[in-house]
Amino acid sequence: MAKLSSLSDGELFDLFKSGSHAAYEEIYNRYYAALYIHAFKRLQEREECRDIIQELFTNLWLKREETELSGQLSGYLYTSVRNRIFDLLARKKIKSSYLTSIQEFALDGQVTTDYRVRKNQLAAIIEQEIQLLPPRTREIFELSRKGHFTHREIAEQLEISEQTVKSTVNNALKVLRVKLGTMFTLL
Repeated sequence: MAKLSSLSDGELFDLFKSGSHAAYEEIYNRYYAALYIHAFKRLQEREECRDIIQELFTNLWLKREETELSGQLSGYLYTSVRNRIFDLLARKKIKSSYLTSIQEFALDGQVTTDYRVRKNQLAAIIEQEIQLLPPRTREIFELSRKGHFTHREIAEQLEISEQTVKSTVNNALKVLRVKLGTMFTLL
């Protein structure tokens, strides 16, 4: 039998298809370095290139009986590497896009949720403190802040002076600032 290194790719491939380990090793030794360089030019990642080439040769051996060459062995191998690179890049792009969308959702969702929770907690605390105000002060304060009435309108409605409304609202705000300021320190 002729020395394997002197055989053409076609002859070597025919031996390989029949199950010759020696022919497989010769194909591997003949093309590994060139395929690695070809992959490295595109990926610039040593481990990924090694993985692609190793996967190519593993699948070549496993599917040797079904594999048909329509052209040169070198063309088949280079095309296989190129296709694997494209698949890897597509998976990376999808993974990157997926991770980016998850990160954006997590950040936006967390911020939005956190903001809403804090807003609701703050509103509940403020409402609780308003309910603790004396009844007349609470009534004037709620008309001013919740009802959006002017001091004059409140004074007319409750038949009290505008100055009384103004001082009552200011006093209520002072009380709330003191109580809520303490709570914000605790929060």
